[in-house]
Amino acid sequence: MNLEALKKIEANNSVQNAVIQGIRDLINYKNLEPGDKLPSERMLSEKFGVSRSVIREAIQKLEFYGLLVSKPQSGTFVANIGIIALNGMIEDILRLSDPSFKSLVETRILLELKTVRLAALRRTEEELDLIKEALNAYTKKVLDGEDAVQEDLLFHLAIAKASGNSTMNTFMLMITPEIITNFEKYHVCDKDQAKQGIKEHEAIFLAIKDQNPELAKQKMKDHFKELYKYCYNV
Repeated sequence: MNLEALKKIEANNSVQNAVIQGIRDLINYKNLEPGDKLPSERMLSEKFGVSRSVIREAIQKLEFYGLLVSKPQSGTFVANIGIIALNGMIEDILRLSDPSFKSLVETRILLELKTVRLAALRRTEEELDLIKEALNAYTKKVLDGEDAVQEDLLFHLAIAKASGNSTMNTFMLMITPEIITNFEKYHVCDKDQAKQGIKEHEAIFLAIKDQNPELAKQKMKDHFKELYKYCYNV
């Protein structure tokens, strides 16, 4: 894992939130009303002093929650929602996304230390085969010099499934898409670290295969050493 890339993710989320706050202020100060057309990405980029890609991501987030509405060949409009309700929803969005990525990573660490231990205790032969299949897919992508972020996370999801705890498995499924998006966007893993990841994944797999829960937990902890530095400054 690349710590500088992880910090860049965190910084980008803060900038994105600042843009969302800026759009909220435009609405509050009567520059925009419900139903009004949003200024173009270029104009917003110049106004807030950020790249158009950051503007686009902030707009997409507000669209996802129904606060902005895009109309093909017409533009993006403020949803016809009362100002008070709109303000309340934006505040909720900002609270949900702060501290955003670091929280996702920390949650992932805590979950996986539990799931890998349970997987070592509970895994079936069929589930072990699925973990091995995911490991092989990751290994092939890395050795072929291709990006293997999705295969990496599919390996971890296979372990979560083998834990036999449906709630933990569901939590992993919930946080994985956001992690995949950010890891791919900022290329968090470099080639050398990805190759090291093969050895670490193999060690985790063997501990699960041998049904050694404490060793499995330790190997997962070793695998997350860079994420520990990012989350806990250790």
